Amino acid sequence: MTSPSCSRLIWFCATMTVLPGCARRTPQIAPPEAVTIPVSKPVVREVTDFVDFTGRTDAIQSVDIRPRATGYLVKMPFEEGTEVKAGDLLFVIDPRPYQAQLDQAIGQVNLYQAQLKLARTTLARDRAINYMTPNSISRQQIDQDEAAVEEADARVKAYEKNSEVYRLNREFTNVVAPISGMVSRYYLTLGNLVNQDQTLLTTIVSLDPMYAYFDVDEPTLLRVRKAINEGKMKARRANRLRVPVFMGLQNEAGFPHEGTINFVNNQLNPTTGSLLVRGIFLNPKPPGGTRLLSPGMFVRIRLPIGEPHPAILVIDKAISSDQGIKFVYVVDKDNKVQYRRVTTTSLQDDGLRVVTEGLKPDEWVVVSGLQQVRPRMSVHPEQGPMPSLGRDTGADAATAQRAPTQATPTQATPTQATPPAGQPARPSSPPQDQPKR
Repeated sequence: MTSPSCSRLIWFCATMTVLPGCARRTPQIAPPEAVTIPVSKPVVREVTDFVDFTGRTDAIQSVDIRPRATGYLVKMPFEEGTEVKAGDLLFVIDPRPYQAQLDQAIGQVNLYQAQLKLARTTLARDRAINYMTPNSISRQQIDQDEAAVEEADARVKAYEKNSEVYRLNREFTNVVAPISGMVSRYYLTLGNLVNQDQTLLTTIVSLDPMYAYFDVDEPTLLRVRKAINEGKMKARRANRLRVPVFMGLQNEAGFPHEGTINFVNNQLNPTTGSLLVRGIFLNPKPPGGTRLLSPGMFVRIRLPIGEPHPAILVIDKAISSDQGIKFVYVVDKDNKVQYRRVTTTSLQDDGLRVVTEGLKPDEWVVVSGLQQVRPRMSVHPEQGPMPSLGRDTGADAATAQRAPTQATPTQATPTQATPPAGQPARPSSPPQDQPKR
């Protein structure tokens, strides 16, 4: 006969065996869906290597207008900040003192010309008398007559030169523009005394053409010279070549202005380790408009280096950097992401950057959604053309729309499985340390 305690134990064991709800079950975690990533093959085309610099424009001719005569300003017949032509009248200094000196010098010339005429007449008469009546005029008198002619002639020439100086001083009272260009403001107003070769009246700068100065760093200089020595480039001075250079202003995209290099300095600046280079650009004035360039403007300079050559290019946003090391993600034939270290150079106007090493033309490069991928990760590649600034593929928008709905392994919790699309989420299982009641 079984005791009551043994009966309860048997009943409890039988109940635990029959009730399926008392068994502990491990939650099933659904595998995450693969991320759809836009990929594109690199673009292969001919490019020209170039280096970008910053520079400043400068006038080819710049003149400080100073008077060449001393006096008081009586006229200023020009408008400040306008374009003038060579020979235009800018300032007038009181000409009356210089006119009086010129008139006095002319009077002295006339006086000595009259004396010269008298001396020549006397000499001619004495010679004629001595010819008709020999020895009637002494040789000493003839010599005195000849000396008087020479003295009078010398006085005439001396005062003619004096009158030329006074005539120049009279002309210098009219201050004219020595070059064509844009004139500055009035530095002095009417009635002020100006001193010869000292007082600054205004300035004039030429406008067309225009210089652009920029500094080339030493590594770029060595790169260019090495390319010349290897035959990849031709020396400008030895072959008298026209070396193009391109310029862009602050409000312009790209480098629309083309000029030429016309000066390279003969030594580097030891403080900055750079070489001064100058380009020259046309600056025409359109009909009814104004010139685009002015001296002192900040400009962007693009200097081509070498000849055109085929290159591999990818969109710049597809290139990432890790402590200065450039890399891209590519998708292999198994749809897995692979890490590629690359070497890059210049950025083109359409947003594509040249890749010189580390990438093949037939590889599929991840061009968007880089924050969602990692090496050796399985993805669904969405193939398309390489995006550029002139082509909108919509890859970024599509990636942004898919991002909230795509699950990654780090988004799943250990206690809850991700349900299939369109099904309600299953409630989580009770904690394992609490038995189900």
